[in-house]
Amino acid sequence: QFPFGRRLPCDIYWHGVSFHDNDIFSGQVNKFPGMTEMVRKITLSRAVRTMQDLFPLEYNFYPRSWILPEEFPLFVAEVRMMKDSDPSWKPTFIVKPDGGCQGDGIYLIKDPSDIRLTGSFQSRPAVVQEYICKPLLVDKLKFDIRLYVLLKSLEPLEIYVAKDGLSRFCTEPYQEPTLKNLHQVFMHLTNYSLNIHSGNFVHSDNVNTGSKRTFSSVLGRLSSRGADVKKLWSDIISLVIKTIIALTPELKVYYQSDIPAGKPGPTCFQILGFDILLMKNLKPMLLEVNANPSMRIEHEQELSPGVFENVPSPVDEEVKVAVIRDTLRLVDPQKKKRKDV
Repeated sequence: QFPFGRRLPCDIYWHGVSFHDNDIFSGQVNKFPGMTEMVRKITLSRAVRTMQDLFPLEYNFYPRSWILPEEFPLFVAEVRMMKDSDPSWKPTFIVKPDGGCQGDGIYLIKDPSDIRLTGSFQSRPAVVQEYICKPLLVDKLKFDIRLYVLLKSLEPLEIYVAKDGLSRFCTEPYQEPTLKNLHQVFMHLTNYSLNIHSGNFVHSDNVNTGSKRTFSSVLGRLSSRGADVKKLWSDIISLVIKTIIALTPELKVYYQSDIPAGKPGPTCFQILGFDILLMKNLKPMLLEVNANPSMRIEHEQELSPGVFENVPSPVDEEVKVAVIRDTLRLVDPQKKKRKDV
């Protein structure tokens, strides 16, 4: 670690937050310029929606979304229209603040009139989405998948998907949303940083049990139930590729303004965290994309009130060590030199 920057050139710069941590003129950087902005909830929704307008059948893996405050009237009108055409439709919506992370500020509503206008959207815009009411359950619990995706280059577009990810479980048995249970975050929201505060959270030293498991262990269970796991994987890979294609045009604009062609500069790569929810029929739905997925391989455990210690988490270690190891192998700057020799 070089807290005050490093004077000598390196092969690989691994930054904590964004591309603009330092002036770098060579080597490879583990961040793309503009990525953090591109995967914010509003920008991502806009990019995917542009593609949905052009290719509705190809981009049907992202829930119907509206951007607040600007599309609030549209949201109200469209919901009213859909309810008029199908009186049996009883939707639930999920409101997510644009810059929020770790489940901060997310809540569920049944009707547009329930949107909390406190702290106004002017200062904190949000995305409101149709909530997926029929998720696939394992052990009666809702869960999502965090998959790690390496964007190795934009031109040519090179994408790698890690073959294992994390399954993050809710800590209360799932029931379809009703006015009575809308506020039960441990039942509806899969965010690890929320559920870890639940009394039912299980820190497991096994990758197949507990509130955080490997995705491969869940796939094993699905496969033993007779699910077509091969098709599920190809649907997930297709979702990842199409999402990145939706982001690519703007990413290229950011890239070219920071690293103009013909000027020496670093090349970029980035590990993204894709959050995906499986529906009951095994259709994957994209929830969001993370520019800085956590690479921690331990969790905090409370020994006594207010006293914490870090304990290794075997599940995180199994998945994340492999992600970083394979990433470094793929971007290995010495590989070319060795080939030339």
